Amino acid sequence: MKITVFGAGYVGLVTAACLAEMGNGVVCVDVDKDRIALLNAGGVPIHEPGLDGLLQRNVAAGRLEFTTDAAAAVAHATLVFIAVGTPPAEDGSADLAHVLAAATTVGRHMRDYKVVVDKSTVPVGTADRVHAAIAHELKARGTPLPYAVVSNPEFLKEGAAIDDFMRPDRIVLGCDDEQAGLLLRAVYAPFVRNRDRLLIMDVRSAELTKYAANAMLATRISFMNELALLAEALGADIEQVRHGIGSDPRIGTHFLYAGCGWGGSCFPKDVRALLRTGAEAGQPLSLLQSVLRINQRQRALLSDRVEARFGSDLRGHVFALWGLAFKPGTDDLREAPSLTVVDALLERGAQVVAFDPVAMPKAAALWRGREGFTLADTPLDAVRGASALLLLTEWREFRSPDFDALKAALREPVLFDGRNLWDPAQMRELGFEYHGIGRGARTAGADAAVPLAPAAALAV
Repeated sequence: MKITVFGAGYVGLVTAACLAEMGNGVVCVDVDKDRIALLNAGGVPIHEPGLDGLLQRNVAAGRLEFTTDAAAAVAHATLVFIAVGTPPAEDGSADLAHVLAAATTVGRHMRDYKVVVDKSTVPVGTADRVHAAIAHELKARGTPLPYAVVSNPEFLKEGAAIDDFMRPDRIVLGCDDEQAGLLLRAVYAPFVRNRDRLLIMDVRSAELTKYAANAMLATRISFMNELALLAEALGADIEQVRHGIGSDPRIGTHFLYAGCGWGGSCFPKDVRALLRTGAEAGQPLSLLQSVLRINQRQRALLSDRVEARFGSDLRGHVFALWGLAFKPGTDDLREAPSLTVVDALLERGAQVVAFDPVAMPKAAALWRGREGFTLADTPLDAVRGASALLLLTEWREFRSPDFDALKAALREPVLFDGRNLWDPAQMRELGFEYHGIGRGARTAGADAAVPLAPAAALAV
């Protein structure tokens, strides 16, 4: 089948590559000439495991091409996916300028029946606006043509997006056009051969499903972060609590990890957008207000605990950071907890030396010229002479480092484990002063962890 994808960003590239992998002829179009030139030269503008090989293979096979020629891209296909960015506006709502611009472009250049598929994360009612934008262009041209607008939200995890697309746990289609539904069923049939995971519903329900899913996941994390502080106050261990409640099949084990807060391109933006949607609909979402407020507090927790341990004046101290990306498997720094921690430590006069396996180029660009911030070539280089190590991202290579070498390199053997990656009893046995998140339980052969005062709640 011939398919066009508007947007050569994260969602657009993964969508285009995976659809081409199944034998479809895919054109990916973007207004960014430099990005398209990079892709046509064999480069990849984002970090996603497995994406580079997938793109190269399908370009070489003639199933995937990149262009800035929107007219040719629209003429190429019956199915047109809109997978452009929806950055947050100042009021927290999703900025639909790029989505509506793509819809307008489709309306301007279409000459036959099109199925326009909203793949971007968009608020409820966007399909109506996309439909209206296309209708406006057709009316201006005086050439009425049949078309359908479908909502098909993405459920891709950064770092595992290829697997998520190729082996989806569900495919949500908001569709009220029979022909469009048949075409999309045919496109997704190769992805659901073992079990039908297609969920077809009305368009507005599909649009809300994406936001509801991300809001639920963010809620689970904030819930555990809230309980983690209670666990410290009570002398309990949130990791043991996690195992206890996660074994209940009604609860499950996913997204129950306490830590130094969530970030990324989806959760913060989508929670705020859903809050804005609720306010506009006259249905305030008080639970999600708390979810966001808890996360704001949690992001400041590690820097506040550094201050509680070393004092408010951190001049003369060097702090090592392991991990800058908001999660493993990506170089994405958007709304990462590291942003809050680095800024807080620098403002208090500290020097920060950081290492991340893949996010170093973006970190270098983000903090370029920032006095007191440097990047290290290796994890061990980052900790040499540091007053403490702060772990912010749970990369696999940080799980079992050479603790003897780590201790020898640190000026003081102090660990702030923002992801509860290490065992408190083992760390104390090795001679470290260990601070986790919610690890307040007494452990065999170790003193009780002394709870530090939690950061004050921040206003949303």
